[in-house]
Amino acid sequence: MKTNKLKIFSLLLIAGSLAMGSCKKGEPHPAIVYYQQEDQVGRPAINTVFNAAADKQIFNTTAPSAMSALFQSKFQSKLLALNPGYTTNALGLDAPTFTGVLVTDVLNVSTTGTTTFFDGTNVLTGRQLGDDVIDVELTLIFGGPNALTGSPTNPGLISDHVNANDKPFLASFPYEAAPW
Repeated sequence: MKTNKLKIFSLLLIAGSLAMGSCKKGEPHPAIVYYQQEDQVGRPAINTVFNAAADKQIFNTTAPSAMSALFQSKFQSKLLALNPGYTTNALGLDAPTFTGVLVTDVLNVSTTGTTTFFDGTNVLTGRQLGDDVIDVELTLIFGGPNALTGSPTNPGLISDHVNANDKPFLASFPYEAAPW
């Protein structure tokens, strides 16, 4: 009985060694799936607008904890190039503070309050499918400190004029509208 167990163990050991030896060094094992981060998009259009072409892919694969150190000053320079008259936005954020918020491309989520990108009161507490994210971003970039009180600094630049999805969202999971 011990001899059979020893033979079986030996055969398994040899088979395992052959299987391990059959893979070339550096080749992935066929049973293991490898994933690579390609994009973040916690805040749509931020990478598109604030990064130069050479930085877009680097930004996409940078850990959020490292984004500020690598990109905040570039974001601030781009903000001031896009809106040279920028002082503060509707949230009262100056350029360094605002770009410090934008540069960490994550979707914040409130677990205790309203979930919205911005509803006039709650800011960056999540995102609903119907939130007009681009208009919010444009308002914060170009609207100035009085944008929410009806006196935007650059009224022609605070909307993309796309006010709804092209198809209604679903009432149940997966919620997004079916593609055309």
